[in-house]
Amino acid sequence: MPTPTYELFASTPKAMEDILAEELKSLGVTHTKTTVAGVAFQGDLETAYRTCLWSRTANRILLILSTFSVTSQDDLYNGIAKINWFEHLEPTGTFAVTFNVKNSEVINNSHFGALKVKDAIVDQMRKKFEIRPSIDTERPSIRINVHLHGEKAQLSLDLSGESLHRRGYRDISISAPIKENLAAAMLLRSGWPAIAKQGGTLLDPMCGSGTLLLEGAMMAADFAPGLLRDYFGFLGWKKHDATCWEKLIGEAEQRKWVGMAKKMPVIVGFDQDRQTVHAALGHINNARLHNKIHIERRDISDAKPAEAWQPGLVICNPPYGERLGDEQETAELYTHFGETLKTQFIGWKAALIISNPELGFRLGIRSQKPITLYNGALECRLLRLNIEEKAFFTPKAQTQEERIALVTAAVNAPEPDQEGAKVSAEMFANRLKKNLKKWRQWAKQNQIRCYRVYDADLPEYAVAVDVYEAEQTWINVQEYEPPKSIDQHKADQRLAGVMAEIPGVFGVSRDHVFLKIRRRQRKTDQYEKFSELGRFHTVEEGGCKLRVNFEDYLDTGLFLDHRPIRMLIQQQAQGKRFLNLFAYTGSATVHAALGGAKQTTTIDMSNTYINWAKANMALNNQVDENQHQYIQADCLEWLETEARQAYKKRFDLIFLDPPTFSNSKRMEDAFDIQENHVALINNALALLAVGGMLYFSTNFRRFKFDHAAFSAFTVTDISAATVPADFTRNSKIHYCWSIKNDATS
Repeated sequence: MPTPTYELFASTPKAMEDILAEELKSLGVTHTKTTVAGVAFQGDLETAYRTCLWSRTANRILLILSTFSVTSQDDLYNGIAKINWFEHLEPTGTFAVTFNVKNSEVINNSHFGALKVKDAIVDQMRKKFEIRPSIDTERPSIRINVHLHGEKAQLSLDLSGESLHRRGYRDISISAPIKENLAAAMLLRSGWPAIAKQGGTLLDPMCGSGTLLLEGAMMAADFAPGLLRDYFGFLGWKKHDATCWEKLIGEAEQRKWVGMAKKMPVIVGFDQDRQTVHAALGHINNARLHNKIHIERRDISDAKPAEAWQPGLVICNPPYGERLGDEQETAELYTHFGETLKTQFIGWKAALIISNPELGFRLGIRSQKPITLYNGALECRLLRLNIEEKAFFTPKAQTQEERIALVTAAVNAPEPDQEGAKVSAEMFANRLKKNLKKWRQWAKQNQIRCYRVYDADLPEYAVAVDVYEAEQTWINVQEYEPPKSIDQHKADQRLAGVMAEIPGVFGVSRDHVFLKIRRRQRKTDQYEKFSELGRFHTVEEGGCKLRVNFEDYLDTGLFLDHRPIRMLIQQQAQGKRFLNLFAYTGSATVHAALGGAKQTTTIDMSNTYINWAKANMALNNQVDENQHQYIQADCLEWLETEARQAYKKRFDLIFLDPPTFSNSKRMEDAFDIQENHVALINNALALLAVGGMLYFSTNFRRFKFDHAAFSAFTVTDISAATVPADFTRNSKIHYCWSIKNDATS
């Protein structure tokens, strides 16, 4: 009997498809077709098993059972029911369903789709055997994968069972470890296999839990990445070929024995944190590589090679500077790292993955063409460096604190050329005076106390200027970071000129003018903390009193562009149950409370902002804890949990304003608004009462709203109506949609 050939698909993180295709060819696969986030190929069971065992870059290996059209919910059920599931699963076995959906007009909820698939399988088994298989989401006998794109459904068995990046050695959880298949991709693209064959050294000077070192050692030792795993998705499958699998395991064990017996390259890791060093040692021991990898507790500034080491590859996954309040510290780390490379590692190669090009620039070493990779949802660049003097340069980039200090010094103690800056800023001052006259009158007519008067009207002066009328007048200035093509000294002088002119235009003292630098594509700016002075001022908006802070954070605690949506919430809140998600400082909750909301619930991950929200409510005499609830939680996890509750449809008005991106230490996975907005909004809609209204807003400029996913609701783009008049120069400051639940029950 001829050996059956199957249609197979190997999934991988985005931007790693070509690496995976090369790897599959090295495993004997002759025909591959690269698609987004994966590679399609053909092969027998041995090919599929070998890929599960040896692929270093794949996430999952899917064996495709069928493809069919889905134009109704019944089509999905019937398409699953056409498969004879007894060929794959015992009636007393267990299974799990993974359901992914995109651009479907009939099924827009992955949880609902998974339930339909489960029902079709269970009904078939119960009808035939009068018993049914059970659900096991951890280690089922088989895992079923359904991918519905438009009207086309693809039904597969997940032979991997769980993601192949889980090698089987990790048992200690530390903060944000890099996934093993991304680590493998970094090593492959950095040329480590060739360096290892030549006896070169592998060093990770910020090794964390040791992932890069373990992957490098396994490559050097010809150690199959799946050899340590005790679970695959095919082990409980009725068609599993145990003889074939045992043969492949035996071959892999033999290759590992040969690889480990030969002289291995030096593989070393440093880390300053005692806990992560302990984790790395534990993982190395679990992988039975304790004699092949050396770990030391050592700071990056003390990293240097031993005399006996052959020059090789320095590779690491350093901090990205995306987390709360650590940008300055991270920038200094990269500067120190660059100096260490230039002084201690001449003749070596280096590679590191970064998300912020500014941080890579701080190394002071020119790189080869960066390679795009994704760490979760976060787009990153793999920098590859040759550590040689001709590649060295002196970085001129400055942190926000350095630039503000420089500009402030220039304003307070003008040097000769500062007068030139003042003269050149007259054009800015004239435009600012004209704008102020217009917007001050408009604000007075509309009883607005906080507003924008200038927003990069003149290209040479790319700043935003906001007025806050509190007990006194305060001016908040934000510079849009100039591009690298602009001479830094000229940019500093222009900004100094701006800061010199503003006090005179507004008639305020210099200590009432605050400067912040808003960097490009920062996803977590509102949470960035600069100091802890704790100086708050009270402003008014729509009859609400709100606390603002000009010094401790990049943002003040009040997003002025959301003024119209807050007023709309206030107007509609009477007698409503209001939910404020990603609430920040709770200003929308204050508006809802003063608008007569029956109940309010305010949720944010940050305890700082929850306390700020409580203080805002107290300013407005809204202190009834039975009426006003505050929850410190990851909104994503909270929504997923609440959406499954029986009493879920309990809010009449919801405001959902998530960050564009979040990689908070308290979140298990990174969040990306474009990729995750459908699931996020669906979970929020599960809490929306019949006749209720949800307002969804985002400030991601390239955002594309998936209208098809919410066809059961009335969705209206209200972006233009919610951008206030003082922000019309920047009409893409945010996008906003109203989503109404018009269901009758």
